[in-house]
Amino acid sequence: MKSAPQYNTPQRRIPALLILCSLAISLCLLTLVAISLGSTTIDMRTIAQILLNGTGIFHFARQWDSSYEVIIWQVRMPGVVSAVLVGMALAVAGVLFQGLLRNPLADPYLIGTSSGAALGTAIAFVLPFETMYGGYFPLTTLLAFIGALGTVLFVYAIARIDGHTPVVTLLLAGVVVNAVLVAVQTLILTLAPHAQFQLQALFNWLSGGVAVTNWFPVLVVGIIVTIGLGCAFGFAHVLDVFGLGEEGAAHLGVQVERYKFVIVIVASLLTAAAVSISGLIGFVGLVVPHVMRLWLGPDHRLLVAGCYCSGGLACWRFYCSGRSTLFLILIA
Repeated sequence: MKSAPQYNTPQRRIPALLILCSLAISLCLLTLVAISLGSTTIDMRTIAQILLNGTGIFHFARQWDSSYEVIIWQVRMPGVVSAVLVGMALAVAGVLFQGLLRNPLADPYLIGTSSGAALGTAIAFVLPFETMYGGYFPLTTLLAFIGALGTVLFVYAIARIDGHTPVVTLLLAGVVVNAVLVAVQTLILTLAPHAQFQLQALFNWLSGGVAVTNWFPVLVVGIIVTIGLGCAFGFAHVLDVFGLGEEGAAHLGVQVERYKFVIVIVASLLTAAAVSISGLIGFVGLVVPHVMRLWLGPDHRLLVAGCYCSGGLACWRFYCSGRSTLFLILIA
């Protein structure tokens, strides 16, 4: 029986609980820092009081301009929350794909999610309307999500052979479908009227970014990401067993094909939800799991928890870097 490649992880010297608590506290504190960034300066104490008042539990006396509440809740918070959710989703999806495929180079876009989302976005750009549900839900977000998830389901279906889905076949099918969808995307934009405007819009989307100013898509994506992260914790022990290889997992009583399908769907849901509001953001789903593996070891329960926080921190850093005060624009 051929065993899966093992990751070389140094012995952990710092307790895992201390690392996870430090990451969680850092994420909370740095989220306040991200909210404070902008053309209007708002001190951290005021931000904390406004946020606590919003919970309905605390009632601090208003000692600030009323416009600060609008700036925080309607302008800055949607983008900051989106960045954290996207980072969490991509990092955890990366852990799931790397653990399932036993491939250290696996990332959330490996089996066609990115090309499917890009195709959905290209279709949205050429349609004559831009929003759904009374203007609260951007059409690009909806079609990017449908395109990403639909592509993964199609790739998984064509990779299935006699009731089994070999990893090599799944990866090859993803590469082929990715190439085809990129060609279709190019054709749509070439034939579209006002193609130069659609190309510019698609380029901005492909560059990635979380310039979100509407709470509705953030809440929808937040629900999907929360459910996906809960499922990821539930599959942690299965991924540990998958480290022995599919044959080894089967000998230990794991229903390999069933769990493989469910884990792929959960990871793809997380990825589709992330790219639907942020576009394509690279490296988070690839690098963050490796960093957490070095810090926390190979236990997937710790890895999922670590990526939950560190993924949000990674995208927080990108978000803050993108809010450029040098060029006075939001850089992707």
